[in-house]
Amino acid sequence: MRKFIGYILTPIFYSCFAVSLLIFHPIQWLCLKLGGYAAHKRSVDILNFFLTACNYTLFNTVNFTGHKALATNVPIIFVANHQSMFDIPAMIFYLRKYHAKFISKIELAEAKIPSISFNLLHGGAANIDRKDSKQSISEILKLANNMKQKNWSAVIFPEGTRTKTGKMKSFSVGGIATLLKKNPNALVVPVAINGSYQMVKYGMFPLRPFTKMTWEVLPAILTEGLTAEEIVKKAEDMIREKVER
Repeated sequence: MRKFIGYILTPIFYSCFAVSLLIFHPIQWLCLKLGGYAAHKRSVDILNFFLTACNYTLFNTVNFTGHKALATNVPIIFVANHQSMFDIPAMIFYLRKYHAKFISKIELAEAKIPSISFNLLHGGAANIDRKDSKQSISEILKLANNMKQKNWSAVIFPEGTRTKTGKMKSFSVGGIATLLKKNPNALVVPVAINGSYQMVKYGMFPLRPFTKMTWEVLPAILTEGLTAEEIVKKAEDMIREKVER
C-alpha cells in the first residue's frame, strides 16, 4: 500500500523539487551579480528551505536537532554519514548560520543541474575530482583557507558514497585531516542521519512516503591531543551508535 501511494505522490514531489530548482537558478545568478556572496547565500538558504519542504508532499517528516547551541565564532567541520541525495537540502538550510560548504564530486558541479551546479561552482564548495589527487587536495585546501579567513564551516561525508541499506561504511581520514591541518582549532561535530535511505528504498521512483527522517547534531569532539585518525574514528563511532543501534 505504501509503495502504491508512493507512485501517486512521487510525481508531486519531483515537480515541486524541479520547480524550486528552476525558479531559483536565475535568482541565484541575480543575487550573486548584484549582491555578492551574502545575497547569493541568502538565496541558496531560501531555496533549500523549499527543497526540504518538498518532503512533506510525501508525508515524510524532517527532524533536525542539536545544532542551535553550536558556537558561531569558530569554523566547524561537520562529519556525517550519507544515506541519500536528500540528506543535503536539510543540512544546508539548518546549518545556514555556520556557512557550511560541502566537499562534493566535481561531476555534480559540471552537470549543469539548475541551481545545484551553479551553487557548487559559485557558493564556495570544494568540488573534487576523485581521479586527480592533486586537484582534490587543491580544492580542499582552498576550502580550508576560506574556513580560516572567513570563518566558514565544512560538511564532509567520509564514507565516500551513499549507503543503500543504512549500514555505515568505514570513514576515510584524508579530507578531514587536510581541513584540520589548516584549522587545528576547528570544532569537529558529528551528524547522525537516519531514515533518508528508506526514502529511496524502492529506487528513485517511486519514493517511499510516510518516512521518518532525522538529522541529529552530536556533541563536538574534544580534539586536543588526538590525531586526525583518532578524531575521525571517534566521529564514526559516535554516529554509528546512533544509526545502527
